[in-house]
Amino acid sequence: MFWAWVRACLLLPVNVLVFIPALVLYLSDYKFELAQGWRAVAGFLLLALGFSLAVWTMTLFHRKGKGTAAPWNPPKNLVIAGPYRHVRNPMLTSVFTMQIATWLLLGAWQLLALFAVFLVVNMLYFPLVEEKELEKRFGAAYLRYKKNVPRYVPRLTPWDS
Repeated sequence: MFWAWVRACLLLPVNVLVFIPALVLYLSDYKFELAQGWRAVAGFLLLALGFSLAVWTMTLFHRKGKGTAAPWNPPKNLVIAGPYRHVRNPMLTSVFTMQIATWLLLGAWQLLALFAVFLVVNMLYFPLVEEKELEKRFGAAYLRYKKNVPRYVPRLTPWDS
């Protein structure tokens, strides 16, 4: 189980946050230049925030959900703890945050374009595919959760199921 978790943590986010952006930058002849001043500070703070949220959410999937974010090993239990009490997709929020951080740090318009594509794809995928699967797997519990916790914009107070 531990190695399935490690594989899911490395395979999915690392592809979206490292390999695909690196390939896009390489193919577009981007000249590496790290941001200075406020952009560097904001970028590093957002990167730390996004990374911390990613670790927290993946750990909750492992400990409480008894699974991973990977489609080949989904959680066996519905996770409604920590950031999941505020928003249904905090893992996605962490990836969005790290993508924006990387754009701030490198200043590459290509990364902003990649973020926009990733955002649109996920805004379509989650309600059309993933939520339907969660409704099948967790039934009434997920429908109640879905009714009370927003998909993308966090609620200010944690939902108490």
